[in-house]
Amino acid sequence: MTQGGAARRTVLGAAVLAAGTGITSLAAGTASAASPSAAGGGHGGGGYRGLPYPTVIGHRGASGYRPEHTLGSYRLALDLGADVVEQDLVPTRDGHLVCRHENEIGGTTDVADHREFASRRTTKTVDGVAVTGWFTEDFTLAELKTLRAKERIPAVRQRNTLYDGQWAVPTFEEVLRWADREGRRRGEPVWLHVETKHPSYFRGLGLGLEEPLARLLRRYGRDGRDAAVFLQSFEPSSIQRLSRLVSAPRVVLLSAAGTRPWDFEQAGDPRTVADLVKPEGLKWIAGFAQGIGPTMDLILPRDAAGKLGTPTTLVKDAHARGLLLHPYTARNENSFLPAEYRRGTDPAAYGDALGAFRTYFEQGIDGIFTDNPDTGLLAAEAFRPGRRPVNG
Repeated sequence: MTQGGAARRTVLGAAVLAAGTGITSLAAGTASAASPSAAGGGHGGGGYRGLPYPTVIGHRGASGYRPEHTLGSYRLALDLGADVVEQDLVPTRDGHLVCRHENEIGGTTDVADHREFASRRTTKTVDGVAVTGWFTEDFTLAELKTLRAKERIPAVRQRNTLYDGQWAVPTFEEVLRWADREGRRRGEPVWLHVETKHPSYFRGLGLGLEEPLARLLRRYGRDGRDAAVFLQSFEPSSIQRLSRLVSAPRVVLLSAAGTRPWDFEQAGDPRTVADLVKPEGLKWIAGFAQGIGPTMDLILPRDAAGKLGTPTTLVKDAHARGLLLHPYTARNENSFLPAEYRRGTDPAAYGDALGAFRTYFEQGIDGIFTDNPDTGLLAAEAFRPGRRPVNG
């Protein structure tokens, strides 16, 4: 494998880098870049540097097997071996933070079956895109709690529909309480990976995400640099804001190379993601974050046929700036896999997901978001020095 093992740890053990100078109107945060001393809490201590490497992150829980962002999905992710469990946060009308991948909930709840909410179906522009449906910011928490979660992509994951209606939409505070209980029961902290969704959009509605998130983190003891939590966002300004509120480790998410973060669009910042993954862009990110969460295509681009191409230098360049990498998203189904790992013609059937995972880990990434934590763990074991493979 490349850029892994001891070589990776040597790179990430370098001294703390100086904060980037910043070349945009977005003010740089005050926190330092990643270093071993900026860690704590977690599997055997040592903070995020103490997490198993490579780290398996349950994407929205174990969403390959249960409806996403439910306590059932989160619990199964831990049972299947996930080291970290992800939450996406959006607000209710009365300011509570709830766990949904999007604020539009027509596809992930049974809201369409509630005649009392039929008049709330509407069209909104979210980050420049027109979206039609029902939105969390139009519901109080009490109203949202009358809904039940369901499978988002039933055509691909028909078996998951068995669990439609089994769980309510959880608040983030409920997840924090659950994580504390599970941590005590399992004998080690339950790590969370928490994303602020559409933060500029919600701030414009008077429903800023960062301040209530910081309050909850402080209330439950997850606000320090030793906290068992990652904070993430596709908008760098949200991570900068969080860096001034709490000291917990932070990750900037990066979409396709030609895209621009929405806060850049609003601020008139001309940089694209392609600029942010260059050494100078990574230096800037290292001034207020400890890692990046790039789409896997920024590490292993796909060609026109959907096959993996030549790796980029992003892993090496990010590690040189002291940044860890948590790319997204690995899944078992053919429809999500690179072409050379697909098996058969059924898009919902499983392909050679283990082969794909192993190729991803060979790039030297620090962890990966996956809908299938058991697959990720099985593949990761071969890359974890000193650990006996689960199939050995």
